[in-house]
Amino acid sequence: MSTLHTVNKSPFQNQTLISCLGHAKAGDSVLLMEDGVYGAMSGNAMSEVVAGMGANVKLFVLGSDVTARGIDAGRVAEGITSVNYEEFVGMAASCDRVQNWL
Repeated sequence: MSTLHTVNKSPFQNQTLISCLGHAKAGDSVLLMEDGVYGAMSGNAMSEVVAGMGANVKLFVLGSDVTARGIDAGRVAEGITSVNYEEFVGMAASCDRVQNWL
């Protein structure tokens, strides 16, 4: 039974991303969106934590939210896949449940 976890808060604002990654199980997907995309950037304090989870869960970032924040898409950490809204909807439909981390 797979879960799509969505995180919309910056990991520099609260501990939502850490909590999410601590609860995500092998086979789950984590989508970083809105200000959560800051957790997908390489070269910051969260990079190692996020990279360590990549072996167990699939990591995604909503590309339009990266662009909306003026972040170069090349800064998205290795192992994190950028998706569009249509792909996000497909992910949500294909998972058994969606867990929003607020």
